[in-house]
Amino acid sequence: MRVALCQLNARDDRAANLSVARSLVERAAAAGADLAVLPEYTDYLGPSAGLPKPEGLDGEYASMFASLARSLEINILAGSFHETGPDDEHTYNTMPAFDRGGGLIGAYRKIHLYDVEIPGRVSYRESSSVAPGSEVLVVPVDGVQVGLSICYDLRFPELYRRLAIDGATVLVVPAAFMMHTGRDHWEVLLRARAVENQCYVLAAGQIGDHDPGRTCFGRSMVVDPWGTVVAQMPDEVGIITADLDLDRLERIRLEVPSLANRRL
Repeated sequence: MRVALCQLNARDDRAANLSVARSLVERAAAAGADLAVLPEYTDYLGPSAGLPKPEGLDGEYASMFASLARSLEINILAGSFHETGPDDEHTYNTMPAFDRGGGLIGAYRKIHLYDVEIPGRVSYRESSSVAPGSEVLVVPVDGVQVGLSICYDLRFPELYRRLAIDGATVLVVPAAFMMHTGRDHWEVLLRARAVENQCYVLAAGQIGDHDPGRTCFGRSMVVDPWGTVVAQMPDEVGIITADLDLDRLERIRLEVPSLANRRL
């Protein structure tokens, strides 16, 4: 399976963000990718006053990626967008997944919300406007079982172990990981999730400055189940591709059977 990670710098212009996302998926398809992965909040990262009106899985965002998947005959894990939530004050942070025919094969709603207070540096409370999801989700992509997560989920290893137990061999992490934590934790956590669950990890990130006063780390990467970074995006908007060796994954699981040997 060839995968492509799309790295964006989404800002406060939703139409422009979606136009760039479309062009990157088109590049992924031209590069022969079977699967394209986009980052968290592909549609908008900007001041809360300009947030797009939340919409359902039949709205503009999902419809655009469904049509793109169908026309390019490519599987798409469409980052995440502001889905209509359970009440007027809260949306869901949702990743829709589409097969080559444009069919919706699943929609993952971010479970762990980023509520962080670092005096003088970061004050962010995602739960004030986003409701948590509750479903752990694995979807089939060309016969490969893919476990879904979003950004801050990365810090909760129990989610990824559950995905691996549920059959995932590939773990996906669309993100808008902050610069101040990303430079120290992003690669370490991604490699840890790959090693401990003996899965490929596909992490597509936002890059650069986003209003108001937010900078994302980028460095989108593919990590193999041995913990080796096999592809990494430089600090710019664009795509990277990698070929997943699923036979190698099976060999690793046989040679170091940590999943099979688990006691808890």
